[in-house]
Amino acid sequence: MIASTPVARWTWGDFVEDADPLVRCLGDLMAARSVLASHRLALGAPTIRLAVSEAGGSAGTLFQGELTPAGSVGEAAGAVRAALRPGRIGSVDARCTTVGSVSDGAGEIRTEGLFALCACADATFATVELTTCSDAWMPYDLKGRAQSAVYEANAPRLESVLAELTDVLGSDMDPEDPTWFGTPTGTGVVPHADQDGTPSDSWARYEIPRRYDTFTRAPGFGYIGYRRSATGAVRYVPVTDDHGVLGYLWASESEPAASFEPLDLDDDERYRTALTWLDRLRSAFDRGLSPCRALTELTGRSPGDTEGPADLAVLRARAEDG
Repeated sequence: MIASTPVARWTWGDFVEDADPLVRCLGDLMAARSVLASHRLALGAPTIRLAVSEAGGSAGTLFQGELTPAGSVGEAAGAVRAALRPGRIGSVDARCTTVGSVSDGAGEIRTEGLFALCACADATFATVELTTCSDAWMPYDLKGRAQSAVYEANAPRLESVLAELTDVLGSDMDPEDPTWFGTPTGTGVVPHADQDGTPSDSWARYEIPRRYDTFTRAPGFGYIGYRRSATGAVRYVPVTDDHGVLGYLWASESEPAASFEPLDLDDDERYRTALTWLDRLRSAFDRGLSPCRALTELTGRSPGDTEGPADLAVLRARAEDG
């Protein structure tokens, strides 16, 4: 299972002297990713998101973009340096996520978003952060269900990665604080347990509510796109997929607000499909459509063919009941 937020995080950090921040940052990230790749936890060519900040009080950006290094660290740094704006490098931040292969207990499966790597360096300090959003390294999954075969196949790989990163990076590892889903250690991740010792269902407690927040709270402190909540009545249209009703697309002209009320946030495929309706609403907003015009255009319904008016709280209760 892949959570929306980190399951565990580890960092390595060290003071540096007379180091080129660009070379050090790229070198650390590429070395760390090579360790993951040696265990099939990073497949294919990396895409690195890089930001180079200017030294001094202005703190401008000298470079921001993506690169796919195919050669040495020196060659990658040279390509970036050729594209830099004039100025002295202050700090460098490099990030990448990995697609890796993990065991599901029966065989290897290709999994997106398995790890995230971040390397930062300036003239005095360099850090590397490894984050996983997967529960493949834990004896119980995020729902608290035993997964001994998955654990036995994957946990030793993570333990080896952590040890090798400590060796390659030349600094001590620091397991970060516990997350909603687990506690990182020097060798892996320990799942949470309830007070009676029962493995916690962190998925229902934390992941599902966080997924739902996406549909009820607009990004940017609620200032980007339509509002995603309404106090009054709304018009709505049921949206279906191959499994039945996926959810309800709704709109309020007076608020103005519009969003999608999903029925199933537990299933990853249906969750991703529900998110596409938020993307469509954002596109409609950017084109200047009113909420109800967006509702009719996106569903192919006429205004009189939509359902309602209905109180949004009642519609949400209906969706929660399935």
